[in-house]
Amino acid sequence: MKTTDNLETTHLVVNKSGAAAVVATPSRWPFASLILLIIVCTLGACATAPKRTPLPVELTTKAGIPGVPEARFWANEWPKFSLERFQTYSEAEFQAQYEGIYGRPHHYLAVSGGGASGAFGAGLLVGWTAGDTRPEFTMVTGISTGALTAPFAFLGAEYDDQLKAVYTTTTTDDVINERSVFKVPVSDAVTDTKPLRALIARYINKGVIEAIAAAHRKGRRLFIGTANLDAGRGMIWNLGAIAASDYPRKVALIHDVLQASSAIPVAFPPVVIPVEANGQNYDEMHVDGGTATQVFVYPAAVDWALIMKKLKAKGKPKVYVIRNSFLEPDFLSVKRNLVPIASRSITSLIRTQGIGDLYQIHSLCVRDGNDFNLAFIPSDFTQKPAEGFDPVYMSALFERGYEMGKNGYPWKKKPPGF
Repeated sequence: MKTTDNLETTHLVVNKSGAAAVVATPSRWPFASLILLIIVCTLGACATAPKRTPLPVELTTKAGIPGVPEARFWANEWPKFSLERFQTYSEAEFQAQYEGIYGRPHHYLAVSGGGASGAFGAGLLVGWTAGDTRPEFTMVTGISTGALTAPFAFLGAEYDDQLKAVYTTTTTDDVINERSVFKVPVSDAVTDTKPLRALIARYINKGVIEAIAAAHRKGRRLFIGTANLDAGRGMIWNLGAIAASDYPRKVALIHDVLQASSAIPVAFPPVVIPVEANGQNYDEMHVDGGTATQVFVYPAAVDWALIMKKLKAKGKPKVYVIRNSFLEPDFLSVKRNLVPIASRSITSLIRTQGIGDLYQIHSLCVRDGNDFNLAFIPSDFTQKPAEGFDPVYMSALFERGYEMGKNGYPWKKKPPGF
C-alpha cells in the first residue's frame, strides 16, 4: 500500500517472515515535512478519540458473551467449564456430547500467522486434498492470517475452492483503505479495514457458520486466537460454540473475532467487541493474535492426556502445525536508517517468537503423547511480493504449497535446531 502527496509517503510493508510494519518516508523537502507534522499534531491535539465503554479491571475475569458461556477463554488457562466437564461427565455423557470424535483417531491442525504468506498453508491444504491423504480434523486453531484459513480447513475439502480464492485473488485494495497523513494522528491505525470486513462477510456467510455449528455439535472444535489489548493477554475464541448458540449477534461476533485476529497493531484498526459483566454492557479492544503467540494448539495448563482418556481417542493423536513463514535466518546487510533497522528488528522478533511457539507445541506433544508434525515455507522459495497483498506472489506461494501437499510432504518431526 502506498499513499503519496508532495510531502510524505507511507508504506505497509509485509516482509517474508510475515511481519508487517507501517513506515513513513520523508520527501526531499524536510522543511515542508516539518510544517505538515506541526499542523497534523495540532489537529490531533484537538481531536477526540472514538468513545467506548472499557471493561473495568475488576471485571476482567467476569466478562463474557451473554448466553454463550463457552464462547472464549484465556489462552494460558484450562477454562473452568471444560475442566468441570472432564472431571464429572459419565461415559454416556461423553459419547453423547462428542459423538463425532468419541473412540476415533484424532487429528489436530494449527495454522499460524504470516500475512500474505498464508497462501502457503492454503496451498498445502488444497494439495493435501489432491493427494487423497488429508484427514478430517478433530480440532483446528488459527491465528492472524491463520484465522482466515481455519474455518475452511475445519469444514474440509468441500471448501477448498473458497480457500484458494481467498489466497490467490485478494489484493491490498481488498484488505485496506488508505488514510491520509492528516487523518493518521487522529485515528486508531494507519489504514482502515472496511474492505477486509467485507471480504470476511462474503466468505464466512451464514451457510458457512451453520456448517461450523453442525460440526461443533458433533464434538469437533474450531478455535481462533486474538490478543485482548486492554488486559494484555491472549484469548481463544470457540467459534463453534458461538455459531451453535442463539446469541443474536453471533454472525457479527464471528466476523469481529476473525477481523480482530488479523488486526496488525498500528497498521490495522483494533476491533472493539461488546461484552457483558454483572448485567452491564462494556467493550474490549482486541488485536492481532500474533502479538500474543504466532501459533497454538491448546493451553499448557490443559491435561490433554485426561481428555484423550475420557474421549477414548484411538491411537496416538496427530498434531499438524503449518507455520506460514520461513524459519531459517537470512543474511541481510541493514542500512543505518530508522526504517530498515525497525523492519529487520520486527522480522527477527517474529521469526524467533514463532520458533519458540513451535518448541512449546513440541514439548506439549512429548508430554501428552501426541505425534508432532511441522510444515513451513522452504528457504528456496525466493519470489518477492510487489505489494502488501500481491496476488501474483500469493498464487506462486499457493502453488508451491499445493505441490508439496499433493506429492506427500514429509512433515518435520521436530522444530528447527531441536
